[in-house]
Amino acid sequence: MDMKNVLTIRVLLVLAIASTMVGCKRSSSSNSSRATGWDINSREGGFQYNTSFKGQEAGPGLVFVEGGTFTMGKVQDDVMHDWNNTPNQQHVQSFYMDETEVTNLMYLEYLDWIKRVYPPTDENYRAIYNGALPDTLVWRDRLGFNEVMTENYLRHPGYAEYPVVGVSWIQAVEFANWRSDRVNEAKLEDEGYIKRDAKITDVSADATFNTDTYISAPTQTYGGNTDITDPANTRRRVQTDANGDPVGVYATRETGLISPKYRLPTEAEWEYAALGLTSLRSYNVYRGRKKYPWDGQYTRSGKRKVRGDQLANFKQGKGDYGGIAGWSDDGADITNQVKSYEPNDYGLYDMAGNVAEWVADVYRPIVDDEFTDFNYYRGNVYTKNAINEDGTVKVVTTEDIVFDTLPNGKVIARNLPGEIHQVPVDENETYLRMNFDTSDNRNFRDGDKRSSRQYRDNFNEDEDGGTTEDSHTRKMYNSPKHNVEVDSSGQLIREYDQSDKRTSLINDEVRVYKGGSWKDREYWLDPATRRYFPQDMATDYIGFRCAMSRVGSKSENKNKTKN
Repeated sequence: MDMKNVLTIRVLLVLAIASTMVGCKRSSSSNSSRATGWDINSREGGFQYNTSFKGQEAGPGLVFVEGGTFTMGKVQDDVMHDWNNTPNQQHVQSFYMDETEVTNLMYLEYLDWIKRVYPPTDENYRAIYNGALPDTLVWRDRLGFNEVMTENYLRHPGYAEYPVVGVSWIQAVEFANWRSDRVNEAKLEDEGYIKRDAKITDVSADATFNTDTYISAPTQTYGGNTDITDPANTRRRVQTDANGDPVGVYATRETGLISPKYRLPTEAEWEYAALGLTSLRSYNVYRGRKKYPWDGQYTRSGKRKVRGDQLANFKQGKGDYGGIAGWSDDGADITNQVKSYEPNDYGLYDMAGNVAEWVADVYRPIVDDEFTDFNYYRGNVYTKNAINEDGTVKVVTTEDIVFDTLPNGKVIARNLPGEIHQVPVDENETYLRMNFDTSDNRNFRDGDKRSSRQYRDNFNEDEDGGTTEDSHTRKMYNSPKHNVEVDSSGQLIREYDQSDKRTSLINDEVRVYKGGSWKDREYWLDPATRRYFPQDMATDYIGFRCAMSRVGSKSENKNKTKN
């Protein structure tokens, strides 16, 4: 073979390799579709997607909890004989959780926002603000002098970083919803999708930001990119239409900027996070024999520098809420300032003691692990957006606010202006589905017909001998049915259920709360213990913290390695 042919072959090989490399580069480009080869995110329009997403960031106040398997339930001695925490193995997906309980200062920020947007001086909005107020009377005791907490605990700066109490489960859920909107609102403002300071200058009762509304009907939220000609808003994201005129750009889920919602953690999530198993891999720990959020079998520290110090705030004995002053003291008689004790291995503070905490679940004595052992949660009530006749979503206006009167007489707003009306799912969503067939699943496999065959002869008979459609629920959990009505003059008529045939306090409106409090003995510091309380009532020892689901990879480190 002569030199000319050798050179020709070499040139052809180089060209072939270069062509292959270009082809590989093009097919693997983040802005080139592996399905069609079309360009993604081209300036000429077409499919827009965040192809450079580097993983979810923790929202304000949150820390990352990597998911995994654990033994949920109690394997220590059940001295209360509740028999409601039988050990069962569960798997929890990764999520985020507040590093501390929600504090008085955090809740006051919420109250201030409501007061500015829905002024209680306006008769139309008074119930909105009053319905969000914590019940400060929870501190009163017939034979105790606690008025200083009744008058000061919520608002005085001396208690600013103490966990908020007197908040019902319903109020905690509303706080989490509000927090979701404020966090996403601020994030979209920073990215130029909402004009600067609109959350202060443009907000009103008829113009508030709601995450779901922004996604489904962005033009119906305040601060959207409609006033694009305002020269003061140079950071606004705009594009041009076919005529060259500027048009607003809205963030979608595909941008990766809209965070999942803040919410109450599920019971499984809370217990998993409280145990802090991240650095412990012994057999006994894995099988559920970890007694506290910290490592060890005692409530006092064994470290040399702080040996003997209490690791949590709890009631040490009758008439002993903190110990002897100046010695053997846990530093508090009621609640204590958050971060006063060491965090667990996830960086979570006060997962034992200080205040017990609401979780999302409806209470039942048995965790039904035979049906679900992945992200277990009892309490699903599925809804969907209400749709107008023209196909648009129905957004709540001031005239559409619905107020609910709870059994205890408290009035709360079911929805707020700017939100999307929600209606139960129907046959359009449930027909021929295998995974769910109804909107309300709170008593699924626990009080309904498919789990109560032994009661089949009595399904149409209620406890007073009449017939009722939901008698099967009452047969399993025959709880009191208090009633509150409003007469023609606007006065509340309270009817207390005095039936002597009630057999339980459990129903679909009682929620689980977890962890010990300043008012509880050591037994309740075990994360596996569980109790319940009506969702519309509050106490001086139950607070809450928020959680947020994680999207994408299970581990934060995996994203960091990739990117």
